Amino acid sequence: MVSITSERIAAIEARHHELQSAMARADLPADQFVRLSRDYAELEPVAVAAAEVRRLRAELGVLGNMAEDPDADIRAMAAEEMELLRTRLPDAERHLAISLLPKDAADERSAILEIRAGTGGDEAALFAGDLFRMYQRYADTQGWRVELMSASAAEMGGFKEVVASVTGQGVFAKLKFESGVHRVQRVPVTESGGRIHTSAATVAVLPEAEEVDVKIDEKDLRIDVFRSSGPGGQSVNTTDSAVRITHLPTGLVVSQQDEKSQHKNKAKAMKVLRARLYELERERLASARAGARKSMVGSGDRSERIRTYNFPQGRVTDHRINLTLHRLPEILEGQMDELLGALIAEDEASRLAALDDAA
Repeated sequence: MVSITSERIAAIEARHHELQSAMARADLPADQFVRLSRDYAELEPVAVAAAEVRRLRAELGVLGNMAEDPDADIRAMAAEEMELLRTRLPDAERHLAISLLPKDAADERSAILEIRAGTGGDEAALFAGDLFRMYQRYADTQGWRVELMSASAAEMGGFKEVVASVTGQGVFAKLKFESGVHRVQRVPVTESGGRIHTSAATVAVLPEAEEVDVKIDEKDLRIDVFRSSGPGGQSVNTTDSAVRITHLPTGLVVSQQDEKSQHKNKAKAMKVLRARLYELERERLASARAGARKSMVGSGDRSERIRTYNFPQGRVTDHRINLTLHRLPEILEGQMDELLGALIAEDEASRLAALDDAA
């Protein structure tokens, strides 16, 4: 565990008090007040955690003196209280250390959710549909809004590909560990012999990017318009409203045809392209740092997976943290807090360990 010195705690509390005083000034310009308010909101949980650690350490110091008292009853009481505080202090210090970990700048952002059927044909498409509904239901529990951006439906149901915008507070922080290959093991509805099949779908969660995050030069884009088509190639619109945007420097291609307006399709395609370019830049910066996590999306092959959904056994196993929950129906209904909480906790633990190693 990273030890937080008393000097560091004093500095945190001093900065907290300094921000409070600055915000209370009557002549403070509006733009400065907004900036200070943002800093204060970010520091507030850290200052609260620091104050708790300082209080517990101070109480232990007082009790340590009482433990030397000539009165046996006072010594006994002090020993009992010290035992209690010694169990609470490490938790408080851990909470403070976690609050001091560098924040992912994208954590508070909304996200673009992309799900694609991988190995497994019709069953993979059905599973992609199950995953999309799972995330929709989880979003409902969080008060987030899910807007379908594009979808390629499969003949037997589900999706070959579905892209949606998930809007709300802290969406990316909670969903970012969902990127990767998800594998399902179950007996398909179309299987008369009752054999268990294994299929896969890939999930990508990208932080939504603003125009200020990603500068896209028009000369780097090739924009093609074409007539929208539905299942089986049938014409959906009689005008060339569908849009395909190719980002020439990276080769990224985004197509959008769900809207009847070419303008709306272009706007949606640019939103997805901006998110993908932003994530490419994040990955580039991350890979330049030692110990950065590599992208887990993979090719959609059965052998590459971060999580398995086993229907016969009613279990969900996350292979990255060796966690198995026998709550598959509930998880598919969007009850994902335990699963996502475990992934977030593991990430925090590994980053704390990295700080320990560096100390």
